[in-house]
Amino acid sequence: MPPPDARPPVRHPDAPEPGTLLGAHYDQCFGCGHEQPHGLRLDATAGEGVSITAEFTVQPAHQGAPGLAHGGVLATALDETLGSLCWLLQTIAVTGRLETDFVRPVPVGTVLHLSARCTAVHGRKIFSSAVGRIGSPDGPVAVRADALFIEVPVAHFTDNGRDEDIKAVMENPDRMKVTRAFEVNP
Repeated sequence: MPPPDARPPVRHPDAPEPGTLLGAHYDQCFGCGHEQPHGLRLDATAGEGVSITAEFTVQPAHQGAPGLAHGGVLATALDETLGSLCWLLQTIAVTGRLETDFVRPVPVGTVLHLSARCTAVHGRKIFSSAVGRIGSPDGPVAVRADALFIEVPVAHFTDNGRDEDIKAVMENPDRMKVTRAFEVNP
């Protein structure tokens, strides 16, 4: 819950325009990277204000109980969607807290439609919420979450990440990819 003196979020003037497909922030990210064979490959789109929509299809590799999505995978989808809000704030942040409610089972083969919005900012703290719906943006709610993200410097990743991975990103000649690798919560 944001403190009473938290301010409303403000979309950064350089944020992607509403309707823009954001793409992967890092191709090895389990949530959005398309180089992860069993990852979610979540596709997020910039919304109005400080909001994001995303979707992914639950694959057999995402099972917990037979034929149903694993709860940790669903929490990951929410976390990735919430982290994508950082693109609209043009800040680097990591998950500080993720409170998830599992409302109904999500069968394998289901397209989960996710929406997230930033609700408040207080210093380095970013408050947000998300919901995942089965089958369509108006379908039944399957999962929802409230989150607290904490703004961090790039050093958070360079000081703590695996050296060979950080080096590969930093040596990438595509500077846009290097910048994007650190834009959202990995």
